[in-house]
Amino acid sequence: MTELEFDFLRNYLKTRSGLALSAEKRYLIESRLGPVCRRFNLAGLGALVNALKGSRDLALERAVVEAMTTNETFFFRDRTPFDLFRDVLLPEAMARRVAQRRLRIWCAAASTGQEPYSLAMMLQDAAPRLAGWHVDLVATDLSTEVLEKAKAGLYSHFEVQRGLPVQSLIKHFEQMGEQWRISASLRQMVDYRPLNLLHPFDALGTFDIIYCRNVLIYFDAPTKGDVLGRLSASLAPDGALLLGAAETVIGLTEKLVPNAQHRGLYVQASAAARAPAARVLPGLPASDPGLRRVVGL
Repeated sequence: MTELEFDFLRNYLKTRSGLALSAEKRYLIESRLGPVCRRFNLAGLGALVNALKGSRDLALERAVVEAMTTNETFFFRDRTPFDLFRDVLLPEAMARRVAQRRLRIWCAAASTGQEPYSLAMMLQDAAPRLAGWHVDLVATDLSTEVLEKAKAGLYSHFEVQRGLPVQSLIKHFEQMGEQWRISASLRQMVDYRPLNLLHPFDALGTFDIIYCRNVLIYFDAPTKGDVLGRLSASLAPDGALLLGAAETVIGLTEKLVPNAQHRGLYVQASAAARAPAARVLPGLPASDPGLRRVVGL
């Protein structure tokens, strides 16, 4: 692969997926796009570049972008964001939306479905409290291939061993040969949709809670700032945004600010400016620190 070919592919990927590759990541292009060349009967990366320049082969374009997308995920990944959902975010959102009895949650980088299904399990466990409520759980990803796997809800033994408690496996999965399939009730809870975060997503509506974890790390600073600004526009004024442990809004946007109590949690700057001191939610036990409310989060 020549320098010109590398530069073309690097710019191509950044334009279409936001992926920012340094010169040191050249090996990723060579290792991940080699199989794409073989799949489309192309002699090598030079031929791939010529094919991308020459015509709009949508299947080839999609294969190139999806091959470079990192889809590392597992159930209840990093655990803390899910404990936070169960103990703080869900009770607080329910308290704020008690009149409407509707919640909207978005997993903005759903990959093969482990994150949204982890949230769906927790929502199902909270079913008695959510009786009479309407909960939208939307999950999006750039890759249509991983979304098809997510919709199918089929996972290998290795995949269900990663982060999934045994009791959850027994309760929510059925073994099918060498694979495990998540229950139909959980599959029906998640609305999977293809979405490129570089493109407008305001049509999705407004959400009370957004999980956008471990995707911004692949973008450069201007792209991160743009995506964060549009995430803020899709977040309810009193909503909550969760990012990955290596991600932040600091220095990228003034619309969102970190929550002082919980690492990885961000809120609207306008809400934080209005927030008084922490108080306990009405009707919740003061002895449970996990249920303490900070107004405006």
